[in-house]
Amino acid sequence: MAKFAIITGASTGIGRELAKLAAEDGYDMLLVADTPFVDPSAGLPGNVETLETDLSTFEGVDRLLDAAAGREIDLLCANAGHGLGGGFLDQDVAEWRHVIDTNVTGTVYLLQKVLKRMSARGEGKVLVTGSIAGWMPGSFQAVYNGTKAFIDNFTAAIRNELKEQKNITITTLERSEEHTSELQSPMYLVC
Repeated sequence: MAKFAIITGASTGIGRELAKLAAEDGYDMLLVADTPFVDPSAGLPGNVETLETDLSTFEGVDRLLDAAAGREIDLLCANAGHGLGGGFLDQDVAEWRHVIDTNVTGTVYLLQKVLKRMSARGEGKVLVTGSIAGWMPGSFQAVYNGTKAFIDNFTAAIRNELKEQKNITITTLERSEEHTSELQSPMYLVC
């Protein structure tokens, strides 16, 4: 039986790259995003399903879990997230609320649901996309940086809570926008 992965925020960017890596490792996948997939299975071997749903809501996360159809989740890449630039006082409440609900509330709800099942069976892998931005103040990115500060710290705490379960891993991927002469693409730290 093939291993099964769920990857959120998988229509573009980091999520799409995570899907490629999971496919290379032989996972069947459920790719999830709140934006349309242009060509969801292009270049991805194996069984690939897609779901467009809003992960800022409990209903959207429940829809994702329903689409898993009871399969054991071997890998969860919790990558869904939104940013919102501009001065905080100029931002619309609905926009910053959507960022918080996607980056924090939906992610935490999904992690609790999936980690309970992984813990009960004693195995599973979770990768959560945090950000180096969570470790610094972010003028004109205050809401985004604040949500990433929560995620970075939350995943560290959950990793510590589950440290006795040797077959469960929780990893935080932290992306930096810094470019150096040695590294011409964004840098990634894995915690």
